[in-house]
Amino acid sequence: MPTTLPTGDMLVMLAVLATAFAFKPWLPLSHRPLQMPWLGAMTLLPFVWWTEHLLPNGMALHVTGTFLLILMVGWPLAMWSLLPIGFAAALIGQAQPPEIGQILQHIVWRGMIPGTLGLLIGLGVRTWVVQHMFVYILGRAFMTTAVAVSISGVLAWITGQKPDTLSTEEWMLAHWLLGWAEAISTGMLTSIFVAFKPEWLLTYSDERYLPRKPGTK
Repeated sequence: MPTTLPTGDMLVMLAVLATAFAFKPWLPLSHRPLQMPWLGAMTLLPFVWWTEHLLPNGMALHVTGTFLLILMVGWPLAMWSLLPIGFAAALIGQAQPPEIGQILQHIVWRGMIPGTLGLLIGLGVRTWVVQHMFVYILGRAFMTTAVAVSISGVLAWITGQKPDTLSTEEWMLAHWLLGWAEAISTGMLTSIFVAFKPEWLLTYSDERYLPRKPGTK
């Protein structure tokens, strides 16, 4: 169990946080409709992250909610929010203080790297695919999430993040299945928010994604 974050992971974390800070991550919270959903996510997601303790063989994999959080409050705030979420999850039900390096490494590989990949792929979808509500739900919320988690699994394997208790096939299959689990939860909740609470999604607007009626500007 690492007591310090590996240099490469530390550089990734600092680069992500510094870039996110440059985009003023606190600004979405000035939008009143986003305040309560963000607080709700900060309360619930540590328990979602804690579910990694239920898996055998050191497979620290779980649905993170990172992609939904990005769609709700934007990438900058979501990246900074991962820090308290990850630390809170590590403290739940633990008699001894957890290893700081292990927590930060988990935040980087389970949250920051997949979330940033999801942002980049999502921006491509928004730029090159027709802007429509179903493209937003199926493209950005569903397919983007599944692909980003799968790619992050490949990157984790290449950089030696795979535990020795797992074979390469088990590791890749786990990320493939996890990607679909994350995609289903993200896509389902996004579709619900689009229908009933679009103000909870910073990245969505009816003006952008709903088709206009003929004759309207």
